Amino acid sequence: MSEKMVDVFLFGKKYSVPSELTIMTAMEYAGYELVRGCGCRNGFCGACATIYRIAGDKELKMCLACQTKVENNMFVATLPFFPLVKAVYDIEKVSPTEQIMMQLYPEIYSCIGCNACTKACTQGLNVMQYIAYAQRGEYAKCADESFDCVMCGVCSSRCPAGISHPQVAELARRLNGKYLQPESKHLTERVKEIEDGLCEELIQNLMQKPISEIKELYNNRDIEK
Repeated sequence: MSEKMVDVFLFGKKYSVPSELTIMTAMEYAGYELVRGCGCRNGFCGACATIYRIAGDKELKMCLACQTKVENNMFVATLPFFPLVKAVYDIEKVSPTEQIMMQLYPEIYSCIGCNACTKACTQGLNVMQYIAYAQRGEYAKCADESFDCVMCGVCSSRCPAGISHPQVAELARRLNGKYLQPESKHLTERVKEIEDGLCEELIQNLMQKPISEIKELYNNRDIEK
């Protein structure tokens, strides 16, 4: 670890921390015990949504604390939870029509096109665009555009129309996977093999391998065209 230190302000209190730390590890370095808002620590769960501003800069920035390095004179506040509205539905009883969005998430039609959601996205997604796809019932496009969403909720926290963007995207992906995408036969067969216990030995062998080897196997796997 280098000896270069930077000043960060965590919830208004000043700390001096090593410059190569992420916001999350800087908080732990400063003495915070993270029991919430830390999750997977690898950028996949969205639990560590964070808002920050650099002193002298008017722009308010959003990020995931586990992926973003500290900067000098960074003022930090975490957003571990935002109250998204999740509609209740049975995926077996809905259909991929435009009316289902009107019924479950009517607020998307109140979008004013301000693009605050896209600017706030910690994953750099074109959030306003996938909401437009959802409005038109283009669920395959919405699913593709929102695929990397980690449901941190920062987009919704900035939305004047009160849209729960991640939940809209989740419904679109479910509709797409259930009704629009062609069946992946090899996946169906593999699920059946797992349910029948035929993959237990393979799973146990994988669990014994180091993470680096598992990543190598994953990155070089055969992908169905």
